[in-house]
Amino acid sequence: MEKPKVVILCGGMGTRLREETEFKPKPLVRVGEYPILWHIMKTYSHYGFNDFVLCLGYKGEEIVRYFTNYRDTNDMTLNPRTRTRTLHGSRDYTPNWNITFAHTGLKSNTGSRIKQIEKYIPSDNFMVTYGDGVADVNIEQLSRFHHVHGKIATVTAVHPPPRFGTLKIDEEMLVQAFEKDKRSEDSWIDGGFFIFNRRIFDYLTTDIGCMLEGDTLPQLVKENNLKAYKHTGYWQCMDNVRDVETLNQIWDDGKAPWKVWK
Repeated sequence: MEKPKVVILCGGMGTRLREETEFKPKPLVRVGEYPILWHIMKTYSHYGFNDFVLCLGYKGEEIVRYFTNYRDTNDMTLNPRTRTRTLHGSRDYTPNWNITFAHTGLKSNTGSRIKQIEKYIPSDNFMVTYGDGVADVNIEQLSRFHHVHGKIATVTAVHPPPRFGTLKIDEEMLVQAFEKDKRSEDSWIDGGFFIFNRRIFDYLTTDIGCMLEGDTLPQLVKENNLKAYKHTGYWQCMDNVRDVETLNQIWDDGKAPWKVWK
């Protein structure tokens, strides 16, 4: 059976990371040699999910250009006239990915971007995550959790840094509330790594103001249709310069917990 597609939200302007995003979109900010977007895709690919839909917005053409001109760290011989290239090394590390680039608007909110790519989703379920956060989430376990509970949506809940609002989750893992600016030692937040049944599209519109987090997920909470998969392992978003430095230091030290691939 064909595995569901992975939708990655790549359209935000990254205003809190202006030092990096003035000339490139946030998903292309590098952690080590590669953009954070590459790290996210490698995580899904490790579990056999290789079909991606990238929801583009701010400087989306740069993301298209990156993958169009992609080359890995192998030495390479290039013939400019014929445009042929030969990679040197024992194996070709170029990922075997199918990538759909969907231009979903400069100012569209997250719900609008997801609704706009409905035509690219043939299966009953699909995955969605943000283009600026890495984690060592076990995607296979997450997928099994979603299929067992039968609700419309699953959100991966993670322990937050102090600046985030929280999720209120009951004993059956149903999300009871989204709460901004409230945090305790046992708090959980929306960490992305969603799985949605395609019924989610009935809750979304293409209006640029349609927001997944502010409109759709609270409605699913009211209907008891949102379950939380609690992830107690590593999670880190790239929200500001300090986050960029933290992720790069961990990567450079060879201790990146999200590097589940070999």
